[in-house]
Amino acid sequence: MDWVQTYDPFGSPLVSTLVAAAPVTLLLGLLVAGVAAHRAALVGMVAALAVAVFAFGMPTDAALASAVYGAGFGLLPIGWIVVAAVFMFHLTVLSGQFDVVKRSVARISPDQRMQALLIAFSFGTFVEGAAGFGTPVAISAALLIGLGFTPLYAAGLALLANTSPVAFGALGTPIITLAKISGLDEMALSQMAGRQLPLFSLVVPGWLVAVMSGWRGVRQCWPAILVCGGSFATLQFLVANFYGPTLVDVIGGVGSLAALALLLRVWQPAEVWRFPGAAPQAPDERPLSPGQVAYGWAPWALLSVMVFLWGWPPAKTILNGGTAEEPNALAGISSISWEVPRLHGRVYRAAPVVDVPEGAEHADDAERAVYELNWLSATGTGIFFAAVLSAAWLRIGPGTFVRQFFRTLWRMRLALLTIACMLALGFVTKYSGADATLGLAFTRTGWLYPFFAPLLGWLGVALTGSDTSSNALFGSLQRITAEQLQLPPVLIVGSNSTGGVMGKMIDAQSIVVAAVATEQSGGEGKILRFVFPHSVALAALVGLVTLVQAYLLAWMIPAGP
Repeated sequence: MDWVQTYDPFGSPLVSTLVAAAPVTLLLGLLVAGVAAHRAALVGMVAALAVAVFAFGMPTDAALASAVYGAGFGLLPIGWIVVAAVFMFHLTVLSGQFDVVKRSVARISPDQRMQALLIAFSFGTFVEGAAGFGTPVAISAALLIGLGFTPLYAAGLALLANTSPVAFGALGTPIITLAKISGLDEMALSQMAGRQLPLFSLVVPGWLVAVMSGWRGVRQCWPAILVCGGSFATLQFLVANFYGPTLVDVIGGVGSLAALALLLRVWQPAEVWRFPGAAPQAPDERPLSPGQVAYGWAPWALLSVMVFLWGWPPAKTILNGGTAEEPNALAGISSISWEVPRLHGRVYRAAPVVDVPEGAEHADDAERAVYELNWLSATGTGIFFAAVLSAAWLRIGPGTFVRQFFRTLWRMRLALLTIACMLALGFVTKYSGADATLGLAFTRTGWLYPFFAPLLGWLGVALTGSDTSSNALFGSLQRITAEQLQLPPVLIVGSNSTGGVMGKMIDAQSIVVAAVATEQSGGEGKILRFVFPHSVALAALVGLVTLVQAYLLAWMIPAGP
């Protein structure tokens, strides 16, 4: 039986919005209160099911099906990425070669602020561009914890750094998705994001340093901040505006990493800064030969290559069994999909969230619910293959390899449950229409809407854990609202993605990934409290930039084709 979403079930926008927000508010409140993440996630999921069924009138079987669908997505690809990344890190520690990585980074700079810029921002940006979907947070946080960062700061800095690159993550997937959903030109949206985010790419490195060592630290490190952020911002602007969204982060991340490393060969902060209580790390202690450095870094080089290959569309097509016209030997084996029973083709969105034909009750097409088990092309599988090759390189025997893998799985069992429940909550919220109810609250702000449009994207990422999902969720609504208010659609729709990136650091999925990577079981609430004010402040700044561009700097908005 078909079901049409309703966005004001109580006949009061205020009451409906408060009820729609209850599950997420409850989840975040429990985390902040110190409740274990898996328990908070279970409670939030049950609350989302109750709101969907009893408040929004969603059929019970459809609501349960959406929860199962979300949990499956949470385990693969998201959970698999985290398991593989943490496993890879543990292998390098077990082999003793991570000590070489730490010492080699200290040779570049013993200052932990410089190490955060190199790993969390520059290297993390490259990984975001190649893979996305939580991969950079997992890898960067694990590297930082291995370099001697305190667990809270390792997690928080990895989350903070993973902001401005997100709109172009996974080879431009968020922008490409936004173009398809909104019907706007992909290049115009890439240019719009490329005329907003470089401003924040300049700011975020300094923001990271300020969080670590205050504004005095920023003054001490301004050359590194300028080179790190400036090189990435310049490349981000050029590639986004003159090439397109696919390689923005890959090129920008590599360029930023190279530029900062070269600077640190001729310049270092006058005062070496490390966290209070951190062990001193002298760059000339136990000198390393080039061969030792290459041997120790080989696993992470393999990881980078694998992550890039697994994100490259031609390689992904091959791993998924080819195309319908030209299948290969993997067809029907490496990629299996099936329609979610009781959900696929059953739920319809209605006005004003989507365009509805005149006289019709709902959109022509029902919401798809197809679970794709792309086990071979999943990013986590690429990381796992990197771990296999690294084990051979590091001479780790098969027995040790298998024991360490299952040890990692056991240690992460509650984290995987947490991720599954949080994604279940997000999918129930999406298919019940509660997400749209929350989004519509922002559309009632009139001429101030350019400020609130990015906050809608921020909310979408906080709910779904993905800028791509937020764009799929609200892209059409953003365009409809922009046209109703006679605002530039490219600006408003593009700001959904650029504002959304600032919600990446507070979504429940990312918080759990960061906690797992830094071995802070039960510390999710502490991490959330650490990053939340930064997320709100940066999202508000995106709103101000969008507001100014709408009314004062309209020349910055691309005209489109």
